Amino acid sequence: MSVISALSPASDAISVRAHFCRELALSAGAIARRAFAEREGQPVDLKGPQDFLTETDAAVERHIRARVSEAFPEDGFLGEETGGNVGGPGVWVVDPIDGTANFARSIPHFCISIAYVAEGAVELGAIYNPALDELYFAQRGQGATRNSKPIRVADTRRYDAACVELGWSTRVPNETYLQVLSDILVQGANVRRAASGALGLAYVADGRSDAYAELHMHPWDCLAGLLLVREAGGVTAPFLELDGLAKGGAVLASAPAIAEGISRATGISFL
Repeated sequence: MSVISALSPASDAISVRAHFCRELALSAGAIARRAFAEREGQPVDLKGPQDFLTETDAAVERHIRARVSEAFPEDGFLGEETGGNVGGPGVWVVDPIDGTANFARSIPHFCISIAYVAEGAVELGAIYNPALDELYFAQRGQGATRNSKPIRVADTRRYDAACVELGWSTRVPNETYLQVLSDILVQGANVRRAASGALGLAYVADGRSDAYAELHMHPWDCLAGLLLVREAGGVTAPFLELDGLAKGGAVLASAPAIAEGISRATGISFL
């Protein structure tokens, strides 16, 4: 029987899942942290161009899927490595290692990303970098935290003081990516790319970056981070509303004061 089978109010169900989500991110992170410490000489596979896979990706996703299935058998599950289904009262959307290219090269900029979606809304989001022991967490309507301390987006108001992370996707022509990059630079903003979209979004929520944009992302890469940004006072372009759970789509998350200009540069609308 599900641990929430006796609970009827939706808020109680979300609260139970919120506690579970935090603990799940930490337990999954422990697996990733041990593997990262032993990374030297381990094999790396390619799923496609610049799309890396390690044994740890699979091991972490197996752990998360098993824990979710045991605790909430009625929920759906969608993982980067094993797919899944989006049926049931809610669905867990998981990237077991976001930033696998960094992980494979012993760069401590990677994370576990877990989102819980119910009735068309992201209710919970957890992003955990086990190498730095930083757990970002948000529950819809209750703010965002890093290691249980509240976080807010930056108050940056000038483009020539802004730092924007621009993700890259093989689904987008290089010419388009380079044009967007140029348009952001023309406004005076600095551009970085650190190879973990989920952490990039978490850093916007934490004020470490001023905006994150990517012309195509999968839902497991971005749903937790988009919730974090909104709960930390930032603005985000629609994603689930444009069938992003099924197809993926463009992502834009920003500190409010520079959002309009970044939207113009990327062509991603806040609607």
